[in-house]
Amino acid sequence: MDRAPQNSPQNTPQNTPHSAPLSGTQLFRLAHRISDVVNGVRVRLAKRWNFTPQTIAYQGYGSSGWVRVLGRVMLTSIPVPGSKAEHAARNGTQNVRGWRAFTSVPVQLVEVEITIGGVTTRVRADRGGLVDTVVDVQLPPGWHTAILRADGTEPVETLIQVIDAEAKFGIVSDIDDTVMVTALPRPFLALWNTFVLSERARMATPGMAVLLDRLTLEHPDAPVIYLSTGPWNAAPTLARFLSRNMYPSGALLLTDWGLTQDRWFRSGQEHKHRNLERLAKEFPDMRWLLIGDNGQHDEQIYSGFAQENADKVAAIAIRQLSVSESVFAGGHSEDGDHTTSVVPWIYSPDGAGMAKQLKVLDLL
Repeated sequence: MDRAPQNSPQNTPQNTPHSAPLSGTQLFRLAHRISDVVNGVRVRLAKRWNFTPQTIAYQGYGSSGWVRVLGRVMLTSIPVPGSKAEHAARNGTQNVRGWRAFTSVPVQLVEVEITIGGVTTRVRADRGGLVDTVVDVQLPPGWHTAILRADGTEPVETLIQVIDAEAKFGIVSDIDDTVMVTALPRPFLALWNTFVLSERARMATPGMAVLLDRLTLEHPDAPVIYLSTGPWNAAPTLARFLSRNMYPSGALLLTDWGLTQDRWFRSGQEHKHRNLERLAKEFPDMRWLLIGDNGQHDEQIYSGFAQENADKVAAIAIRQLSVSESVFAGGHSEDGDHTTSVVPWIYSPDGAGMAKQLKVLDLL
């Protein structure tokens, strides 16, 4: 009886079919495809629940020849006309629990029309529905109105601050545990504060609103930038908090959680560092007061930026967490030794203490 050769190709181990493991790039692409599928399901469910497309515009900033425009396109639940919720939304008196900010669904890659100063530009939102673009337009210093509208949505207006070329002082402030007490680093408490807590239950940090208000009175041309690792979903809530607690008007620079174009997770530290570097390039003659806290990485981020851009930092002000806040926050960073720094550092648990030290530095 004939027998197959012992070394026939079909029997050799090296030719036995098997599945090769996915490479990192393939896994990343697969994750994006899964993310798109999940978002597609969310979009279909949102439409079934009669969610409505809505363009959301955030405050921006710019110089005499350009402006940075920020916005987002979402499927959201619109209050019933004539209802208490609709009345509260129209008057800015709504009291929303944090989780509701995350029920909206981003509309991916939709075209958005931006009009400002007689110039109309069309851009495309990213995978998170976010618009963050620069529009070339000639505008005088002061406040201007930009109009944003995506297909199928009502146009919305937002303010853009065109910063005077003569302005030499600006303010960059963190939000969490700096102007608002959140004890964010502790995971479970962070989830509670972000998703459960009513927005009106959040507390303003003592003295910080007065401090920032005094700084803007002393430096009327100074831009105020709120730079946070918080998600864009929370932007409307944060804007209402800042307004309700009498903080100066300023652009919010937030981030989003999850996949990006080139990495698995967004880095909050990278987000802050990248935007500080961007501000330094956009306003090369500006010196910034950097305000943060010692509960996260602000000291490290600000220190690194100041070492590379000492001429662009007027001072660094760090809010010291209280003992109880440190416990909730899972500890705090050690107050560093900055005796060799050419940039002044100040530490205080509240705005009043910072104000006294800033006065000594002739910044207030």
